[in-house]
Amino acid sequence: MFQILLAIIYLAFISLGLPDALLGAAWPSMYPGLGVPVSYAGAVSMIIAIGTVVSSLQSDRLTRLFGTGKVTAASVLVTAVALFGFSTSHSFWLLCLWAVPYGLGAGSVDASLNNYVALHYASRHMSWLHCMWGIGAAAGPYVMGFALTQGMGWNTGYLAIGVFQAALTAVLLCTLPLWKKQAARQGVGDDGEGPKGKPLSLGQIVRIPGAKEVMLTFFCYCAVEQTTSLWASSYLALHNGLSPETAASFASWFFIGITAGRALSGFLTLRFTDPQMIRLGQAIILLGIAALLLPLGTASAFTGLALIGLGCAPIYPCVIHSTPDHFGADKSQAIIGVQMASAYMGTCLTPPLFGLIANHAGVALFPLYLLVFLVLMAVMHQLLLKRCQKRA
Repeated sequence: MFQILLAIIYLAFISLGLPDALLGAAWPSMYPGLGVPVSYAGAVSMIIAIGTVVSSLQSDRLTRLFGTGKVTAASVLVTAVALFGFSTSHSFWLLCLWAVPYGLGAGSVDASLNNYVALHYASRHMSWLHCMWGIGAAAGPYVMGFALTQGMGWNTGYLAIGVFQAALTAVLLCTLPLWKKQAARQGVGDDGEGPKGKPLSLGQIVRIPGAKEVMLTFFCYCAVEQTTSLWASSYLALHNGLSPETAASFASWFFIGITAGRALSGFLTLRFTDPQMIRLGQAIILLGIAALLLPLGTASAFTGLALIGLGCAPIYPCVIHSTPDHFGADKSQAIIGVQMASAYMGTCLTPPLFGLIANHAGVALFPLYLLVFLVLMAVMHQLLLKRCQKRA
């Protein structure tokens, strides 16, 4: 039973990643047919992000009412419906309409699954599960690219991912009893019907000692990860003088570093604690930023991006996994919900902010921009540990 449920959760994490990069992969083929400017992708992405923030903040309430298994199944179903909606859309405004359930489905399942794994499984599984998300995020554009190269159109790419999500929904519905049995066997947290007690309001959550610090930690982490994801190619092309094709190829090593690093982190957590893994990740990111700043040419820039990806790998899963230890199993779902919301806010706000800075002051400030958020992340995480030690 343990292994079956774990396999289902691994599959669910792959499904979380599958839709995430679809819009970026398909948009060059989408916007001419939709008759809109290329910049309109930002509007669709923003609607999805807002929906994700809203549903993340509601994850505590929903999980207490229905339990993790039901929330996961319902969220995947909503995402599948949204993907089917995308596949049948032929106007920009329909895409905006379907982007609402697209985002709402993603946030609650992300927060609920992360909390469930944090409560019921060892830290190594959290790292490996987020590695599975990376596999899904990489596979989504591949599916879309196959549909486009075969002349089937972007609608078919969305349809294929929607079919996968619908099939996963059926599997989740059939395995709902496993969630309750597993939690009952371990006797902790969510018993399959949801944690007991009233859900906490946002104001109550923020007043919990350490909550603001962990929210800022997540915000800063996503600032580093997403700014690197969006601007690495531009930095290499504009600052290092690489061709766009070579810059894109080199920038991909950032994602390879994250995926490979999370696979490796699962083994390292057998030896190191979550706080130690987070500090290790931050130190490796610092080395990567230093490599970007060194005037040693292409090799140094390439190494820097790979190191930043490798350093990012353990931070996200280990901060999540340590949440029940820091705040207690009764509050972990609420805290993880606001962590997810903070993460998505960092994703939405900080990459465009660097775009404005680069436009006025130059893309050369890219490593220093990352350094500011890295330092703030490290300070907030250290304050979080002190707050939690005092409470203990």
